[in-house]
Amino acid sequence: MRATIRDIQDMKRRGEKIPMVTAYDYTSARIVEAAGIQMILVGDSLGQVILGYDSTVPVTMEDMLHHTRAVVRSTSRALVVADLPFMSYQVDRQQAIRNAGRLLQEGGAQAIKLEGGTRMASTVRRIVESGIPVMGHIGLTPQSVNQLSGYRVQGKTSRGAARLLEDALDLEAAGAFAIVLELVPTPLAALITQQLRVPTIGIGAGVRCDGQVQVFHDMMGLTTEFRPRHAKRYTEAASVMEEAVARYAADVKLEAFPTDKESSTMDESLLPEPSRKSRFEVPSV
Repeated sequence: MRATIRDIQDMKRRGEKIPMVTAYDYTSARIVEAAGIQMILVGDSLGQVILGYDSTVPVTMEDMLHHTRAVVRSTSRALVVADLPFMSYQVDRQQAIRNAGRLLQEGGAQAIKLEGGTRMASTVRRIVESGIPVMGHIGLTPQSVNQLSGYRVQGKTSRGAARLLEDALDLEAAGAFAIVLELVPTPLAALITQQLRVPTIGIGAGVRCDGQVQVFHDMMGLTTEFRPRHAKRYTEAASVMEEAVARYAADVKLEAFPTDKESSTMDESLLPEPSRKSRFEVPSV
Protein backbone atom coordinates (compact mmCIF):
# COMPACT_ATOMS: atom_id res chain seq x y z
CA MET A 1 0.00 0.00 0.00
CA ARG A 2 1.26 3.46 -0.88
CA ALA A 3 2.06 6.12 1.69
CA THR A 4 -0.64 8.79 1.96
CA ILE A 5 -0.59 12.51 2.62
CA ARG A 6 -1.78 11.72 6.17
CA ASP A 7 1.24 9.44 6.66
CA ILE A 8 3.51 12.30 5.61
CA GLN A 9 1.76 14.78 7.91
CA ASP A 10 1.89 12.30 10.81
CA MET A 11 5.68 12.23 10.42
CA LYS A 12 5.77 15.95 11.26
CA ARG A 13 3.50 15.43 14.27
CA ARG A 14 5.83 12.71 15.55
CA GLY A 15 8.90 14.86 14.94
CA GLU A 16 10.16 12.35 12.37
CA LYS A 17 12.18 13.85 9.51
CA ILE A 18 10.84 13.30 5.98
CA PRO A 19 13.29 12.35 3.21
CA MET A 20 11.99 12.91 -0.32
CA VAL A 21 13.87 12.18 -3.56
CA THR A 22 13.25 13.54 -7.04
CA ALA A 23 13.32 10.74 -9.62
CA TYR A 24 12.35 10.75 -13.27
CA ASP A 25 12.29 7.17 -14.57
CA TYR A 26 11.47 3.54 -13.83
CA THR A 27 14.97 2.47 -12.79
CA SER A 28 15.87 5.35 -10.49
CA ALA A 29 12.44 5.38 -8.81
CA ARG A 30 12.69 1.66 -8.16
CA ILE A 31 16.06 2.15 -6.45
CA VAL A 32 14.70 5.05 -4.39
CA GLU A 33 11.68 3.11 -3.16
CA ALA A 34 13.80 0.04 -2.36
CA ALA A 35 15.90 2.31 -0.10
CA GLY A 36 12.78 3.07 1.95
CA ILE A 37 11.89 6.55 0.68
CA GLN A 38 8.18 7.21 1.29
CA MET A 39 7.72 10.19 -1.05
CA ILE A 40 9.03 10.60 -4.60
CA LEU A 41 8.80 13.81 -6.60
CA VAL A 42 8.65 13.70 -10.38
CA GLY A 43 10.05 17.19 -10.81
CA ASP A 44 9.95 19.43 -13.84
CA SER A 45 13.70 19.72 -13.23
CA LEU A 46 13.75 16.77 -15.64
CA GLY A 47 13.94 19.55 -18.21
CA GLN A 48 17.57 20.16 -17.25
CA VAL A 49 18.58 16.77 -15.85
CA ILE A 50 17.02 14.50 -18.48
CA LEU A 51 16.09 16.61 -21.50
CA GLY A 52 19.05 19.00 -21.56
CA TYR A 53 17.18 22.32 -21.41
CA ASP A 54 18.72 25.28 -19.58
CA SER A 55 15.66 25.72 -17.32
CA THR A 56 12.34 24.10 -16.43
CA VAL A 57 10.40 26.54 -18.62
CA PRO A 58 10.25 24.38 -21.82
CA VAL A 59 8.86 21.31 -20.01
CA THR A 60 5.36 20.33 -21.18
CA MET A 61 2.43 18.43 -19.72
CA GLU A 62 3.23 15.54 -22.07
CA ASP A 63 6.80 15.43 -20.70
CA MET A 64 5.48 15.30 -17.14
CA LEU A 65 2.88 12.64 -17.92
CA HIS A 66 5.46 10.46 -19.69
CA HIS A 67 7.91 10.51 -16.78
CA THR A 68 5.25 10.30 -14.07
CA ARG A 69 3.84 7.13 -15.61
CA ALA A 70 7.30 5.55 -15.61
CA VAL A 71 7.86 6.36 -11.93
CA VAL A 72 4.40 5.12 -10.93
CA ARG A 73 4.91 1.82 -12.80
CA SER A 74 8.09 1.11 -10.84
CA THR A 75 6.69 1.84 -7.37
CA SER A 76 4.02 0.46 -5.07
CA ARG A 77 4.70 1.99 -1.65
CA ALA A 78 5.91 5.56 -2.19
CA LEU A 79 3.61 8.57 -2.49
CA VAL A 80 4.30 9.97 -5.97
CA VAL A 81 4.03 13.75 -6.35
CA ALA A 82 4.21 15.25 -9.86
CA ASP A 83 5.02 18.83 -10.83
CA LEU A 84 2.62 20.92 -12.85
CA PRO A 85 4.89 22.47 -15.51
CA PHE A 86 5.15 26.10 -16.55
CA MET A 87 1.94 27.61 -17.99
CA SER A 88 -0.11 24.50 -17.23
CA TYR A 89 -1.88 26.16 -14.27
CA GLN A 90 -1.25 29.92 -14.42
CA VAL A 91 -3.82 30.89 -17.07
CA ASP A 92 -6.99 30.12 -15.09
CA ARG A 93 -8.26 27.81 -12.37
CA GLN A 94 -10.11 25.50 -14.74
CA GLN A 95 -6.91 24.90 -16.66
CA ALA A 96 -5.11 24.20 -13.36
CA ILE A 97 -7.74 21.72 -12.19
CA ARG A 98 -7.82 19.97 -15.56
CA ASN A 99 -4.04 19.53 -15.75
CA ALA A 100 -3.73 18.54 -12.10
CA GLY A 101 -6.38 15.92 -12.75
CA ARG A 102 -4.45 14.62 -15.76
CA LEU A 103 -1.37 13.99 -13.62
CA LEU A 104 -3.50 11.77 -11.37
CA GLN A 105 -5.81 10.21 -13.94
CA GLU A 106 -3.36 9.71 -16.81
CA GLY A 107 -0.04 9.84 -14.98
CA GLY A 108 -1.01 7.82 -11.91
CA ALA A 109 0.41 10.31 -9.39
CA GLN A 110 -1.21 10.64 -5.97
CA ALA A 111 -0.55 14.38 -5.57
CA ILE A 112 0.69 17.38 -7.53
CA LYS A 113 3.08 20.24 -6.79
CA LEU A 114 2.88 23.79 -8.08
CA GLU A 115 4.91 26.94 -7.54
CA GLY A 116 3.76 30.20 -5.99
CA GLY A 117 2.48 31.47 -2.66
CA THR A 118 -0.33 33.89 -1.89
CA ARG A 119 -1.06 34.61 -5.55
CA MET A 120 -1.68 30.89 -6.16
CA ALA A 121 -3.60 30.18 -2.93
CA SER A 122 -7.05 30.43 -4.51
CA THR A 123 -5.98 28.04 -7.27
CA VAL A 124 -4.61 25.60 -4.69
CA ARG A 125 -7.91 25.78 -2.82
CA ARG A 126 -9.92 24.93 -5.93
CA ILE A 127 -7.65 22.01 -6.86
CA VAL A 128 -7.86 20.62 -3.32
CA GLU A 129 -11.63 21.03 -3.33
CA SER A 130 -11.63 18.94 -6.50
CA GLY A 131 -10.09 16.06 -4.54
CA ILE A 132 -6.48 16.49 -5.65
CA PRO A 133 -3.77 16.79 -2.96
CA VAL A 134 -1.44 19.75 -3.52
CA MET A 135 2.11 20.36 -2.35
CA GLY A 136 3.10 24.03 -2.43
CA HIS A 137 6.48 25.44 -3.43
CA ILE A 138 7.84 28.84 -2.38
CA GLY A 139 11.18 30.61 -2.12
CA LEU A 140 13.18 30.10 -5.27
CA THR A 141 10.58 29.03 -7.82
CA PRO A 142 12.50 27.79 -10.89
CA GLN A 143 9.66 28.40 -13.34
CA SER A 144 10.03 32.11 -12.51
CA VAL A 145 13.79 32.14 -13.11
CA ASN A 146 13.50 34.88 -15.72
CA GLN A 147 11.46 37.12 -13.42
CA LEU A 148 13.78 36.43 -10.47
CA SER A 149 16.88 37.15 -12.58
CA GLY A 150 18.50 33.81 -11.86
CA TYR A 151 18.71 31.21 -9.14
CA ARG A 152 19.02 33.35 -6.00
CA VAL A 153 18.32 32.82 -2.31
CA GLN A 154 14.92 34.31 -1.46
CA GLY A 155 13.69 36.06 1.71
CA LYS A 156 16.94 37.62 2.91
CA THR A 157 15.36 41.04 3.58
CA SER A 158 12.77 41.76 6.27
CA ARG A 159 10.16 42.45 3.60
CA GLY A 160 11.04 39.32 1.64
CA ALA A 161 10.99 37.17 4.78
CA ALA A 162 7.56 38.49 5.78
CA ARG A 163 6.24 37.82 2.29
CA LEU A 164 7.46 34.20 2.33
CA LEU A 165 5.93 33.58 5.75
CA GLU A 166 2.62 34.98 4.47
CA ASP A 167 2.93 32.80 1.35
CA ALA A 168 3.37 29.70 3.48
CA LEU A 169 0.46 30.49 5.78
CA ASP A 170 -1.83 31.24 2.84
CA LEU A 171 -0.90 27.96 1.13
CA GLU A 172 -1.61 26.02 4.32
CA ALA A 173 -4.97 27.79 4.71
CA ALA A 174 -5.77 26.90 1.08
CA GLY A 175 -5.30 23.21 1.86
CA ALA A 176 -1.74 22.38 0.76
CA PHE A 177 -0.65 19.19 2.55
CA ALA A 178 3.05 20.17 2.52
CA ILE A 179 5.23 23.04 1.25
CA VAL A 180 8.65 22.97 -0.41
CA LEU A 181 11.00 25.75 0.73
CA GLU A 182 13.73 26.25 -1.88
CA LEU A 183 16.80 28.44 -1.31
CA VAL A 184 15.37 30.05 1.82
CA PRO A 185 17.74 31.16 4.64
CA THR A 186 17.88 28.63 7.48
CA PRO A 187 16.47 30.95 10.21
CA LEU A 188 13.50 31.90 8.03
CA ALA A 189 12.86 28.28 7.02
CA ALA A 190 12.92 27.35 10.71
CA LEU A 191 10.39 30.08 11.55
CA ILE A 192 8.05 29.00 8.74
CA THR A 193 8.35 25.35 9.80
CA GLN A 194 7.47 26.29 13.37
CA GLN A 195 4.46 28.34 12.29
CA LEU A 196 2.93 25.68 10.03
CA ARG A 197 0.93 22.59 10.93
CA VAL A 198 1.80 20.97 7.60
CA PRO A 199 5.32 19.70 6.80
CA THR A 200 7.99 21.80 5.15
CA ILE A 201 10.36 20.11 2.72
CA GLY A 202 13.63 21.95 2.32
CA ILE A 203 16.04 22.19 -0.59
CA GLY A 204 18.86 24.54 0.23
CA ALA A 205 16.83 25.75 3.24
CA GLY A 206 18.73 24.26 6.17
CA VAL A 207 18.31 21.35 8.54
CA ARG A 208 15.35 22.71 10.53
CA CYS A 209 12.73 21.95 7.89
CA ASP A 210 10.52 18.92 8.52
CA GLY A 211 12.05 17.11 5.55
CA GLN A 212 14.49 17.43 2.70
CA VAL A 213 14.35 16.76 -1.04
CA GLN A 214 17.30 15.99 -3.30
CA VAL A 215 17.52 15.03 -6.96
CA PHE A 216 18.55 11.40 -7.53
CA HIS A 217 21.10 12.34 -10.19
CA ASP A 218 22.73 14.92 -7.89
CA MET A 219 22.94 12.47 -4.98
CA MET A 220 24.45 9.78 -7.18
CA GLY A 221 27.01 12.10 -8.76
CA LEU A 222 25.54 11.58 -12.22
CA THR A 223 25.48 15.28 -13.07
CA THR A 224 28.99 16.41 -13.93
CA GLU A 225 28.54 19.80 -15.61
CA PHE A 226 26.67 21.49 -12.73
CA ARG A 227 26.93 20.90 -8.99
CA PRO A 228 24.27 22.74 -6.97
CA ARG A 229 25.60 24.09 -3.68
CA HIS A 230 22.63 22.61 -1.82
CA ALA A 231 23.20 19.09 -3.17
CA LYS A 232 25.30 16.49 -1.36
CA ARG A 233 26.90 13.75 -3.44
CA TYR A 234 26.67 10.37 -1.75
CA THR A 235 28.68 8.62 -4.46
CA GLU A 236 30.41 9.43 -7.75
CA ALA A 237 28.42 7.17 -10.04
CA ALA A 238 29.32 9.05 -13.24
CA SER A 239 33.03 8.23 -12.96
CA VAL A 240 32.27 4.60 -12.06
CA MET A 241 29.95 4.27 -15.06
CA GLU A 242 32.41 5.99 -17.41
CA GLU A 243 35.15 3.58 -16.35
CA ALA A 244 32.81 0.61 -16.88
CA VAL A 245 31.92 1.76 -20.41
CA ALA A 246 35.60 2.25 -21.24
CA ARG A 247 36.36 -1.30 -20.05
CA TYR A 248 33.54 -2.61 -22.23
CA ALA A 249 34.89 -0.79 -25.28
CA ALA A 250 38.37 -2.20 -24.64
CA ASP A 251 36.98 -5.74 -24.27
CA VAL A 252 35.16 -5.46 -27.59
CA LYS A 253 38.31 -4.32 -29.40
CA LEU A 254 40.38 -7.09 -27.80
CA GLU A 255 37.66 -9.71 -28.49
CA ALA A 256 37.47 -10.32 -24.75
CA PHE A 257 33.71 -9.77 -24.94
CA PRO A 258 31.51 -11.63 -25.52
CA THR A 259 32.88 -14.87 -24.07
CA ASP A 260 31.21 -18.28 -24.24
CA LYS A 261 29.35 -17.28 -21.06
CA GLU A 262 27.56 -14.45 -22.89
CA SER A 263 27.00 -16.45 -26.08
CA SER A 264 25.03 -19.50 -27.20
CA THR A 265 25.98 -22.41 -29.44
CA MET A 266 24.44 -25.11 -31.64
CA ASP A 267 25.30 -28.33 -33.41
CA GLU A 268 27.49 -27.06 -36.22
CA SER A 269 26.47 -30.00 -38.43
CA LEU A 270 23.08 -28.30 -38.75
CA LEU A 271 24.54 -25.21 -40.34
CA PRO A 272 23.46 -24.64 -43.97
CA GLU A 273 25.95 -24.90 -46.81
CA PRO A 274 27.61 -21.58 -47.59
CA SER A 275 26.16 -19.78 -50.57
CA ARG A 276 28.35 -19.45 -53.67
CA LYS A 277 28.62 -15.71 -53.23
CA SER A 278 28.12 -13.55 -50.19
CA ARG A 279 25.43 -10.97 -50.60
CA PHE A 280 27.87 -8.46 -49.17
CA GLU A 281 30.77 -9.33 -51.45
CA VAL A 282 32.05 -6.25 -53.22
CA PRO A 283 32.18 -6.88 -57.01
CA SER A 284 35.59 -6.48 -58.60
CA VAL A 285 36.09 -3.46 -60.82
